[in-house]
Amino acid sequence: MDAENIKRPLIKQGWLRVLLFFIFYFILVAIVSLPIAIFLIRSGEGNVDLSRLSELLNGKWLWLSLVIAAVLSIIAVFLFRKFVDRKSLASLGFDFSGHQSDALSGFFLALAILGVGTVILYFSGHLRWDDISFDGKDLFIQLGMMAIVAFYEELVFRGYILNNLMESFSKWLALIISAALFVLFHLDNPSINIIAIINIFLAGVLLGVNYIYTRNLWFAFLFHFGWNFFEGPVLGYKISGLHSQTLLQTELKGDLLLTGGDFGFEGSIFCLALILIAILLLYWTYEKREQSAKFNIQ
Repeated sequence: MDAENIKRPLIKQGWLRVLLFFIFYFILVAIVSLPIAIFLIRSGEGNVDLSRLSELLNGKWLWLSLVIAAVLSIIAVFLFRKFVDRKSLASLGFDFSGHQSDALSGFFLALAILGVGTVILYFSGHLRWDDISFDGKDLFIQLGMMAIVAFYEELVFRGYILNNLMESFSKWLALIISAALFVLFHLDNPSINIIAIINIFLAGVLLGVNYIYTRNLWFAFLFHFGWNFFEGPVLGYKISGLHSQTLLQTELKGDLLLTGGDFGFEGSIFCLALILIAILLLYWTYEKREQSAKFNIQ
């Protein structure tokens, strides 16, 4: 077999590779996570209540569930990338050279959306901060946890899933499908509602817009990290329904459609509007950049 044939994917269709990956990934998570969760419940209370598994892994053992999810995600992507795609893990988009501006724009765009939304809620009387509780050690741990979440979710959904879907479909259809799968991954989060579902879908689109033009993960990773860290540990919102120790002690008042309530800012219609604006701005920016590059080539 020559070198060209060796590099061909084991399965030709990108969409089929994604489907098999998704099935394998969730089976792997279930096989590993379920026994661990049962063991933790037994060791803590002596009884197994399967209805409390989600509560347990989203509560006091959240850090453990995040580490498990990250390890399993890396394993699943590595195995499929190496033995099914027959390409390197690095080819998913880890090259930082030439993408520094994208990385920074992702980070600061997350801060801008959260900042504008928080200012709106504050001055409309829907948000106030009751206290400041600074714990350097805890804040550092939260920073690490948010980095882990951002890394493994972007590796899976933008790096592997979106990358492979683009081999079978147009970049926009691939982006929509990957965003829908991103929603599916978050459906069991506490306090999720219809606005939150729409916003998670839009977040999946936003995180993927840069990738379909650049095939690079740094924008999405730093946006995702910046969003989670400043939303929860700094500003005091819930993070997609999950609680974290916070620097600012936040109180939300009024209509849950405006504040996001117990789901966090992702449950707010202000978030919906701001993400839509950000998507349009990114689309305009990358289309303009692409057209400029084509013009310069000509």
